[in-house]
Amino acid sequence: MTTITISRDFGSEGDNVARRVAEDLGYHFVDKEIIGDLLGNYGFVEFDKEYDSLMGFWAKFDAQRDKRRDNMVEMLNRVLEALAVHGNTVILGRSGFSVLAGYADAFHVRLQEPFPVRVRRIMKNSNLTHVEASLICEDGDKIRADFVRDFYGISWDAAHAFDLVINLEKIVPDQAVGYITSAIKAYELVSKKGKPTSGMLEVDPVLTRAVNTVLGCTIDHGELAPDYLVHA
Repeated sequence: MTTITISRDFGSEGDNVARRVAEDLGYHFVDKEIIGDLLGNYGFVEFDKEYDSLMGFWAKFDAQRDKRRDNMVEMLNRVLEALAVHGNTVILGRSGFSVLAGYADAFHVRLQEPFPVRVRRIMKNSNLTHVEASLICEDGDKIRADFVRDFYGISWDAAHAFDLVINLEKIVPDQAVGYITSAIKAYELVSKKGKPTSGMLEVDPVLTRAVNTVLGCTIDHGELAPDYLVHA
């Protein structure tokens, strides 16, 4: 079982590509809503709102808030690990590539597009001016870069952190989906013997049950069987 993490530039077509990869492979698609549901089970209902706030929860220093923030990130890490243990998932964003770095059964993809291309898309989709779209795109990039740097000590766009990097300006989404699915199918045939895998991780049983519920799995003779592919 393989876990695919997909990191993408803000405003790119990465979300669409990630969904299509999950559909083509028959994997579970995991985005911020699903991760938010899992975190909400543990009381972290504000994670998405705070993550998307440029000068909010993450940027301001306060001893109590700082501890809460660290607890939230620790819980996010545990959720991502539980999803990897489940396997056959495509995890969109949320620093999955960093949390699951080093595991042989995790494959990390980076989808990027030039800033002007993304700005034009935001302008068209949201009916904004060039200045407005540029500011939104800049803020989106900064939030992601700061989060990964501050909590995982790595550059968000460091090529060495990924197994496959695709420029969506030159490689259209159809081709990108094909490249990724072909790479995964080939990689699943490669022996992982002697290498660390996510199966070595210890996951809290309560969190395991929560993941199974959110991903629509049932217990059948002691085995987990996917009921359906989640679209969120």
